[in-house]
Amino acid sequence: MTQTVTATYHDLMRAANAYDELIAEGFPREKLYFDKEASQIKVIVPDDSKPEAEKILSRHQPDDLWARPYETH
Repeated sequence: MTQTVTATYHDLMRAANAYDELIAEGFPREKLYFDKEASQIKVIVPDDSKPEAEKILSRHQPDDLWARPYETH
């Protein structure tokens, strides 16, 4: 199954650093979404990559972090 892991930050710089780290760790850009207005990062990952994505996002001290099943539209 595929998950969407989302993190919201109060600081845009923390969000940017999390985004940059995800890219540096090999997460594909086409699976990353950076909403700068909301200071929110979304990562679409298979179940086995979810813990790694959550660990990276958590390192940057998000205000909120959650995962939901990915829904195609």
